[in-house]
Amino acid sequence: MYDPKLVEPMRRELTELGVEELTTANAVDTLLQEHEGTALVVVNSVCGCAAAHARPGVAMALQNKNLPDRITTVFAGMDLEATSKARDYFKGYFPSSPQIALMKDGEVAFMLERHDIEGRTALDVAQRLIEAFNQHCG
Repeated sequence: MYDPKLVEPMRRELTELGVEELTTANAVDTLLQEHEGTALVVVNSVCGCAAAHARPGVAMALQNKNLPDRITTVFAGMDLEATSKARDYFKGYFPSSPQIALMKDGEVAFMLERHDIEGRTALDVAQRLIEAFNQHCG
């Protein structure tokens, strides 16, 4: 696990946008087992591509008209049980950090894995998320 003081500013980048932190496996289950509709699950990370591309891309995408019903995050390396539980729902995808899943009725409707984020710009990430939001949300 990382030093919580180190991670706090990285958490705030999303929570200050209104993104809901899921810090327990039970919270993830409650969201993904019982929730009908759409939910964004951002697997946050301390890595450079999360800082440069994923979090800023999510922030830009949240300006879109169509948004998921719920917008959530787990933090890899910190919220271990919550992150593991979220990844259990990402059937067919290997764990990566960062990772951004758009869930619809508890199933993956769209996924950005690390290899889809790393080496791209934040705008690229935002555009891909906006396309998914427009297709699956609203």
